[in-house]
Amino acid sequence: MKAYRILQVHNSYQIPGGEDVVVRNEKRLLTEHGHEVYEYQRSNTELQGKGIVGKLLLPFSAVYSFRTAREVRRLIREKRIDLVHVHNTLTMVSPSVFYAAFRSHVPVVQTLHNFRMACPAGTFFRDNAICEECVSRGLFCAVRHRCYRGSRAQSLVSAAILYVHRKLGTYRRVHFICLSGFNRNKLLEAFERQGMKIDPARVYVKPNFTFAEDGAGEGLPKPQGAGSYFLFAGRLEPQKGIALAVRAFETLPGQQLYVAGDGPLKEELSAYVREHGMRNVTFLGYLSREEMRDRFCGAAAVLMPSQWYEPFGMTIAEAYSYGVPVIAGRIGNMGAMVEDGRTGLTFQYDSPEDLARKIVDFGKLDRQQLGENARRFYERNFAPESNYRSLMEIYGSILEKEREG
Repeated sequence: MKAYRILQVHNSYQIPGGEDVVVRNEKRLLTEHGHEVYEYQRSNTELQGKGIVGKLLLPFSAVYSFRTAREVRRLIREKRIDLVHVHNTLTMVSPSVFYAAFRSHVPVVQTLHNFRMACPAGTFFRDNAICEECVSRGLFCAVRHRCYRGSRAQSLVSAAILYVHRKLGTYRRVHFICLSGFNRNKLLEAFERQGMKIDPARVYVKPNFTFAEDGAGEGLPKPQGAGSYFLFAGRLEPQKGIALAVRAFETLPGQQLYVAGDGPLKEELSAYVREHGMRNVTFLGYLSREEMRDRFCGAAAVLMPSQWYEPFGMTIAEAYSYGVPVIAGRIGNMGAMVEDGRTGLTFQYDSPEDLARKIVDFGKLDRQQLGENARRFYERNFAPESNYRSLMEIYGSILEKEREG
């Protein structure tokens, strides 16, 4: 197989997140298979060093950064890049990276890690509920509702980026990788309803993957007491559904829930648990990778009570890599990632009562068989090698289309 020279472009946020992990994983995967991967990285921490003039000009540079365009074109030329793979452009990189690729006659693909191409906040979530108003009524609904970080100004910048580049036709020339078929359909629907046509053949599907299989599976010994608790792993914020999980366990005093993670709801939920005398919910806080591995391996099942369209359930992929089944709400991608009765169970996503019922039902199932099914699902869909083959097929297809076009 041909070795490519890839320019990987990523704009990290001020607080590191899952996208950064995905980018590092993909670079590692490509380099391990002999490809040359070059990086163009910028960070929103650059905002801290900007003076008054720089901050006033930010809305314009977020739409088009001359610095990014210049530096990316130089890298493409000097490194003789075959393909530019973009991950995030907000805020410092900007969509100018696409024009750098266009003018260098190099194909460009972007992995969409969230829903920002259709929703300026990137979440389809507002006031603790699913919201698709920007799709049906226009992007600037996000400005009115202050959807991005609770700021009308930041929401305006995010909406303006989409509005300007849709009008310019920028996105028609970009190839996209969506993390699931559900995400792909949402993207195409949003563009269609807002009067922008993009060729569906330029929109691919490839899930994320995880290297968590190192040492996982049947060869990893289960810790003492394995299977004695359920695990929630993620940020403690409204869209993750942790409050719903706590309410479900309030009716299940005989079942234990461990909560791994931190976030804005931690203090509120910790107080709720104390005030209601709930001895079956334990908040573990942030855990290291090694600590998380032990918690995954010891769990009867991992809970995914998300209240929004998770762009990709990385927690599910990690659980499956350890042979641990998942109990997830039926919303967005979750129904496709959790096979009810085979790799776990699904429940009505906004019902703590149904979650409680499914936790009881789970105790009647063959947990070993569920775990084996989960591990096989991981190997087919989320393991590095299967993901690499998918990525190479996408790269090959893009390069062929560009040659023909």
